[in-house]
Amino acid sequence: MAAFFKGLLGGSNPPVSSVPAGDSDFADFAGAPDPSPVAFSAIHSAADYSGLPIAPTGSAVPYTKWYNVHERHSLNEFKQEGFILGFLFIVIAIHIYGTKLNRRKANSWMTAHVPILKHEFALVGFGGREPTADEVESEGLAKILAAKTLELPEELLKENSPSKFSSYATGRQNIAFVDITLNLVKRYSPLVMFAEYVMSLFFDSMPAPTERMEAILYPFDGREALTAHGQSPGAHELRKDTKSSYDPFVFAIVHKDTMKALRDERYDVSITVTKDNPKLPIWATVMSESAEITDFLLTTELVKAIEQAGELLEHLIITDQPIDQPQKLDDTVPKKRIYLSVKLPSSGDYSSVLPLFEYFIRLSDILVQSAHFRPEVTRKVRAIREEAIRKLQKADEDGKAEERALEREKAKKLKRDLELKSLDAKSQKKYLEKEKEKEMRKHQKRQTQKA
Repeated sequence: MAAFFKGLLGGSNPPVSSVPAGDSDFADFAGAPDPSPVAFSAIHSAADYSGLPIAPTGSAVPYTKWYNVHERHSLNEFKQEGFILGFLFIVIAIHIYGTKLNRRKANSWMTAHVPILKHEFALVGFGGREPTADEVESEGLAKILAAKTLELPEELLKENSPSKFSSYATGRQNIAFVDITLNLVKRYSPLVMFAEYVMSLFFDSMPAPTERMEAILYPFDGREALTAHGQSPGAHELRKDTKSSYDPFVFAIVHKDTMKALRDERYDVSITVTKDNPKLPIWATVMSESAEITDFLLTTELVKAIEQAGELLEHLIITDQPIDQPQKLDDTVPKKRIYLSVKLPSSGDYSSVLPLFEYFIRLSDILVQSAHFRPEVTRKVRAIREEAIRKLQKADEDGKAEERALEREKAKKLKRDLELKSLDAKSQKKYLEKEKEKEMRKHQKRQTQKA
């Protein structure tokens, strides 16, 4: 009791160890001093640590390979990308160069032919029309150019694709308009051009790539009032008593190399008769419906133009029939046209084909003036067209008769089904047996007639 009060009042007894004397596991910690915080000055400096020093914020970035790409990588790692970029550069350069060559060739053709076109037509190109001589004399050039109704052509050639160019001309007596197309080789794509050449060696249906000019002339054929209104270029030159119609026929002068392909591809040429003519060169032949038509059209001027053009001429066709085989009666309506196809000279000299192109434009005047043949000739030409019309009428009547037969068969079957539904089971059986006997009698009758 005395010891308890002494300890409570803080007596001078020595401290007792917290670790029992007999516990050897904590003997090493029994005399350990109490931990005390280390003073701030005892912290080691940054130089004592191993490794790179830490730069303070805002100071210069130290040298390291991570920020130097040229030390971490080399150009050898980008060989594949280099080949791809080089290939793309070559392809783009070839495309640009080939496209420029095609544009230059098309512009060269137009430069050589535009004097003839502007001399013959009131409008050449797209976008408007130029003033005529009568308008300049009557109203004055300054007043005409200031008029809102007059638009100058924006371009003579239109680029439909890098290998296809087109032009247009209108405003001339006896001609409604002319469509011109230039088809050039694909210089911008040598691989495609090479493939087309190779395929043409193995397949007859795939001709070799050829640069050509194709022109289609559409005559008025007496329908000026329907196509040329008062504001059209050259409309003031048309007279009310003008008769621009001529007899319908098919006539062609073709190169012998393209004769078979034309006959297979075009219906209008297939109805003609092919015959060589001593007036023409050996490489050309005539496809015509009548010898009188041939003698009329093979003029000295035309023969001279063909000889001057040489084998650049592919075909000159005067026709009123469709290119494709008529499938309906509406397809047999005559639509007169004149076709000219000429290869483009590789030298770029168009002097040899200019006389033929000029004759092609003026051919409509010759037809309107003199293409009115004897009744015997027109009767022969008309007979071929009437035969085609009769075949179409017969096919149309056969089709309608077949449709009527199908409708009758459907009505008959519907009536039979209704009759069967209205009968009971026993009556239906008798009806079917009677129908079967009737079919057997018909079959036996047919067998007897065949025998």
